[in-house]
Amino acid sequence: MNGDWLIRGRDGRLGVYWPSNDAVLCRAERVPRGPWDAPRRVGGEQSVQTGVAVGQGADGYAHLVAWRPTVPGESGLVHSAHFRPLLAPLDWVPIGHPHKKGERTGTPAVAVDAEGRVYLFVRNRGKGVHTINQKERGGWNGWHDLKGSRVHEELVAVAGESGLVEVYGTNPDSILSWHQHEPGARPVAADPLPVRVEPGTLSALPTSKEHTTLFFADPEGMLYAWRPGGDPIALIAAAGPGPVATLRFVLDGHDCTLLAQRSASGRVAFAAYPTELESAGLWWTESGPQLPAGTRVALAEDAEGRVVAASMTPDGVLRLARQKDEPGLALAAWQENL
Repeated sequence: MNGDWLIRGRDGRLGVYWPSNDAVLCRAERVPRGPWDAPRRVGGEQSVQTGVAVGQGADGYAHLVAWRPTVPGESGLVHSAHFRPLLAPLDWVPIGHPHKKGERTGTPAVAVDAEGRVYLFVRNRGKGVHTINQKERGGWNGWHDLKGSRVHEELVAVAGESGLVEVYGTNPDSILSWHQHEPGARPVAADPLPVRVEPGTLSALPTSKEHTTLFFADPEGMLYAWRPGGDPIALIAAAGPGPVATLRFVLDGHDCTLLAQRSASGRVAFAAYPTELESAGLWWTESGPQLPAGTRVALAEDAEGRVVAASMTPDGVLRLARQKDEPGLALAAWQENL
């Protein structure tokens, strides 16, 4: 899954999404902080391929985009909306292909602007980036080539606090980014940041009205934070492979950023620091049982504003740890949800 696969719906219930064979599955709390319902398929009975993106708008609605096979040797992108966690997601609806037809070209990334319009980004077969977005009154506008060269498959899309959309990618020499300057406009390329990034380690978090902070690891395993217009800031050695999960939350009255990642030991590692004050320092604290390789980690806040951490193993075992009702960031024991 590309994006925040643990979300809180507009009704306060938590929901999760994960890939399973040729489908995307979802589950949700029956009531906030209560038991969970059984897994069900997203988008009906249509088969989808690997690499599914999920994004959530300010209205709480979730939007999922995936590739599905069309004719032998070709694929097309499809979209499903999920309005509330306990409702069934809508059926997959075709979007198309950045080159009209062809094979799968890359893992999609999704962001939702302040008006609830979905913006989809995907690497194209020339290893640049294509985008398409929803119209204000339904349907989709045409595809647009954002250019770029030698772009790695994984892109990260996010809507900032302003509601404007940003997308980030990497190539062997730099971080590439495109930014929307006004609502409804196409994102425009910014100057590349010349830095070497380990592919597949990007994650982005809106950290103020002015800034989104991008997190990434270099090939030596050092984790960095970067805000456009500044220099990358070395944080700490990454706890493990892949991107860090991120969450901005209030801890004892202070605006803080929380990072989580499956560590090299197999446990979930956490680190927190005052938002945009990386100079304060941070360190990893591990929690929970050892989890198999390929386990994904996510962070969210529940209906009461408490931090919830989730892990999902490759075979679909969901575990949750919730913040205790006491000062500090103490988590209760991890619970397996069957």
